Amino acid sequence: MTLTTDNTTGPHEMRIAILGGGIGGLAAAAFLNRAGLQATVYEQAPELGEVGAGLVVSPNAVRLIRRLGHIDTFLDKAVPLEVGWEFRRWDNGKVLSAEQLTGRCEELYGERTYVAHRADLLEAVKAAVPEQWLRLGKRCVKVNPHDGGAVLSFDDGTTADADIVIGADGVHSVVRSVVATPGPAEYSGMCAFRAIVPAEAAPEFARRKAQTLWIGPDHHLVHYPISGGRAVNIVAFAPAGDFTDESWSTKATVDELLAEFDGWDPRLTELIKAAGTPGRWALLDRAPLTRWSRGRLTLLGDAAHPMFPFFAQGAAQAIEDGAALAQCLADDLGNPERALETYERVRIERTTKIQQLSHARKDINHLPDGPAQLKRDAGLAEGDPLLRNGWLYGHDAELAVKEAMV
Repeated sequence: MTLTTDNTTGPHEMRIAILGGGIGGLAAAAFLNRAGLQATVYEQAPELGEVGAGLVVSPNAVRLIRRLGHIDTFLDKAVPLEVGWEFRRWDNGKVLSAEQLTGRCEELYGERTYVAHRADLLEAVKAAVPEQWLRLGKRCVKVNPHDGGAVLSFDDGTTADADIVIGADGVHSVVRSVVATPGPAEYSGMCAFRAIVPAEAAPEFARRKAQTLWIGPDHHLVHYPISGGRAVNIVAFAPAGDFTDESWSTKATVDELLAEFDGWDPRLTELIKAAGTPGRWALLDRAPLTRWSRGRLTLLGDAAHPMFPFFAQGAAQAIEDGAALAQCLADDLGNPERALETYERVRIERTTKIQQLSHARKDINHLPDGPAQLKRDAGLAEGDPLLRNGWLYGHDAELAVKEAMV
């Protein structure tokens, strides 16, 4: 087999390979480009399309996106939230707690919180990545590390040599199996449904600039507007039963989704009835890693810290990873092993905490009515939820690296 290095860097520069062209992989590429470094992004899909649905983009991610220079691309379709984390009771819609965001979010954290279609966030990050860095239709099947980096083998029979390898290749990461002790993901016992409702078909309450969570026994459902307010994103969680397919392309029916929320507030079932064909996938579970890096290989995003979506931080943490990793490499490129160790040290405690908190919400959101549910609801109403999340929203991933390297 012939060794082919299709990187765009010169022979005197570090050849940085990023496996995965999702939000985390492209964020890493964008911040490397901003730092004056070069990379090649290998993505298995033939094109960067509209996979996925809506997501929340909180201030800790927005401030980093702004630094990439293409914030207008993001703001063109993102919806600024006026109300965030609006928890409602399942049967009557009683508001249990809500973050009032307008004005206060910018005042406290310097940026607003937005909701957006995943494809719109991806496009904004991709705008900061040189087109010639992208290699589409390249699925890596094997990573062979050596003292100076690694050889990447692809399913089309080609190979590439890299000095640094960044595994942004998701929960089934090929790089993860080399960096950490390999082991299969476990099924969580939950599945998720996702659907998008055209704004004209959605009830008025769902078109508000609010991130609303309806919580009840064994289930919860989240909705918010996306795509400049032209659509409403729905994601719902329910017991999986014997359903174990984790593919985002698996479909369900509106009747199946309705059946899961039978007896819930009629306003919510009205919204579900307006949905198109829902997607359905099983949620995978992995314990937090104790290490992300090995030699000149490292991980980011779901490859490093797959988390349940209950804290709405998956995309934001992948962007933080990309920014922190680029900062570490730019500041210590002469010693890439040490740079990757610094990256891991700066990021792993924070992402592990978010993983664990997200995991805990699985049970907290789905309590049956009773004493524990009443205690949870009372806790939601206590204090100021926006201030309570200061450790999350106020974080600056690049500043954290600079402080760690002093």
